[in-house]
Amino acid sequence: MYGHDAADAPAPCALLQAGRNCRSVSRAETATVLVDGARYFARLDECLEEARRSIVIVGWDFDASVRLRPDADGSGTTLGDRLRSLVEAHETLEIHILIWSFAVAHAPSHGMSLLFGGDWQDHPRIHLKLDRTNRFYASHHQKIVLVDGVLAFVGGIDLTVGRWDTQEHRPADERRVEADGSKARPVHDCQVALTGPVVGDLLAIAAERWQRATGETPRFAGPATGPVARQPERSPDFRHVPAGIAVTDPGGGWRGPPPVRHAAWLTVDALRSARRTIYIENQYFAGALARTILPELLEAPDGPEIVVVTTRSMNGFVEQLSEGTNRDRLLRHLKRFDRHDRLRVFHPMQGPVSDPDEIFIHSKILVADDNFLRVGSTNFNNRSVGVDTECDLGLVADTPEHRAAIRTIMARLVGEHLGADPATVLETLAETGSLIRTIDRLNGGDRRLVGFPALASSGPRRPQLGTRLLDPIAPFGTAAWWRGRFSCS
Repeated sequence: MYGHDAADAPAPCALLQAGRNCRSVSRAETATVLVDGARYFARLDECLEEARRSIVIVGWDFDASVRLRPDADGSGTTLGDRLRSLVEAHETLEIHILIWSFAVAHAPSHGMSLLFGGDWQDHPRIHLKLDRTNRFYASHHQKIVLVDGVLAFVGGIDLTVGRWDTQEHRPADERRVEADGSKARPVHDCQVALTGPVVGDLLAIAAERWQRATGETPRFAGPATGPVARQPERSPDFRHVPAGIAVTDPGGGWRGPPPVRHAAWLTVDALRSARRTIYIENQYFAGALARTILPELLEAPDGPEIVVVTTRSMNGFVEQLSEGTNRDRLLRHLKRFDRHDRLRVFHPMQGPVSDPDEIFIHSKILVADDNFLRVGSTNFNNRSVGVDTECDLGLVADTPEHRAAIRTIMARLVGEHLGADPATVLETLAETGSLIRTIDRLNGGDRRLVGFPALASSGPRRPQLGTRLLDPIAPFGTAAWWRGRFSCS
């Protein structure tokens, strides 16, 4: 039978350790996994409507022209106009938006609108700041939204162009729009809605980021009793679940705060905790953590199956060199240790085999058995280990209901890629006792998972020359210390 018996599961919360792999450990009263941008944006829109005191947005990118609920032709009320109407309707509402400064040049949004502002933000209670405190060659990659201090969203989705899509990922969907008005590619992503004490942990992170970036002590509203507080999450995936917040922060150099590497250690500890199944979705799969930790799991006679769903095509030459080429080299490296045939690495496709459409993977998800779920901003590359700021949510099952929820969420994710409903995935998992055999049985339709040729090819296995420059594991000048913990080239 698929899954762990209670006696086989780790002790509750043993995986989450404040100070090692988490900034804080508390609980989420409710946690709801929102798969793909359309569901997240719609739920966010509902919550923004109920905001009365505070909306806080922390992101890698932000574009006020996006539509949270786009019409069939991609038109509709923009996010900027939505926020402006809310502050005009509620005199107690303050909006704070903190975005990585280099998004004006590097991210997919309308960069000039971030730099020079727009009519929508010309209001004394709308505060948009660009965060320039990142180290050289680093980005602020956290994606957090907080409403009235009682509801939080955290994960991999920024409020920008190229993130909205439905779970159907229809190739011709006119509602997916890029900054220049062109049609955006199908994209798969994930965010989690949270209530309970864990929201306060995320609020503290946002407040610290704002103070560091602006020198101002923010006036973010704490827990409220308004409409948002009275609106419970409808049919949440989890209730009263242990929750840890893992962050990455490269620190402030010689005079600034020390570096924080919680997210990397949470990855290591979660991978090593798995006994039966590891399921990973990530935009990138090319870093030193996978190269270091996964071989020991693959070599173990009783180790877990490892299934990875990642992106096939990269954005431009430099990314292809640092992430695409290194992904293929990592796969060849891992295959040497896969003597028990427990590794599969896929990318999702849809449509006829002769002319398929790729689905871009932007999610950052890790499932370890039915005991642990992580959703956040951390990629499986080097820079997410110690160069960029990151924020991840880790949930640990301490009841049978929590374990069932993690199994169901994994079934939803896998089922989306295979064009199968979650119930069918769960039934097949129960029959086969294997995620790999489940995928083999259900794969091959219009929606399908395709293996990477590098797993069956010969060629270079060591990281690409220049990886230390293009995908560093720590800010320049401090990388040698961190390479001692997780070796990379």
